[in-house]
Amino acid sequence: MTVTAPAALSTAGTLGTLYVYGIAPAGIRPPRAPGVDGAAVRLLTEAGLCAAVSDAPASVRARRRDLMAHQAVLGELAAQGPVLPMRFAVLTPDAAALCAQLRSDRAHLTEQLDGVRGCVEMNVKGAVVPGYFADLVRRDDTLRALARRARHRPGYEANVRLGEALAKGVAREARDAAREVLARLTPLAVRTARGPVDDEQVLSTSFLVRSADEQRFRQAVTAQARDVGDRLTLSVTGPLPCYSFVDAQSAPAGR
Repeated sequence: MTVTAPAALSTAGTLGTLYVYGIAPAGIRPPRAPGVDGAAVRLLTEAGLCAAVSDAPASVRARRRDLMAHQAVLGELAAQGPVLPMRFAVLTPDAAALCAQLRSDRAHLTEQLDGVRGCVEMNVKGAVVPGYFADLVRRDDTLRALARRARHRPGYEANVRLGEALAKGVAREARDAAREVLARLTPLAVRTARGPVDDEQVLSTSFLVRSADEQRFRQAVTAQARDVGDRLTLSVTGPLPCYSFVDAQSAPAGR
């Protein structure tokens, strides 16, 4: 499991404030792993649901040990069944407020849990391969003409035009490769969630994959990495808690 640290944050805790890790069906065992800031994790049960919580520290910062503790608690919950994971540093004012939300949102939360039951999240990213020029120039008439011009009449302007054209061509090829990868991987997932992309990272998609299909999904990513490796560098992270497939409504009030 890969943990990526978010930007540092500081959220003041007050007496009674609880740190929330996730929501699961009632009846699961409390996690043994210590929570954020070493706090003991306990379960609040209401309306057939339970929330894994601990006392909130005076401040919550994105330190590696706390990020790892957050993930460890979620890992124990996920090993027992479906869980709606909260992102790092979600707080609720007190136990009464959280239990009230479990009651009022029971139908929505139960639907969310059913939607991720037996599944994990796999995240696939694709980055542009720099220097992918030779084959591209051979196949593109415009690039060949610019390359000839730069050779026959070398100069700053010709080199700039060629460089800009090559950069656009490489990015275009990488985006085409990303579409190929998505077309191959999407049928293997229950759902997908697109993430932010830019000129360098042209693919960032999370896949909700049935746990039984995780190995098959990994093999498909490996095969795609070979097929598009001259245009796109692929990486896969997971299994992860299903962060990307939890409705924002599932987060407790008072974050």
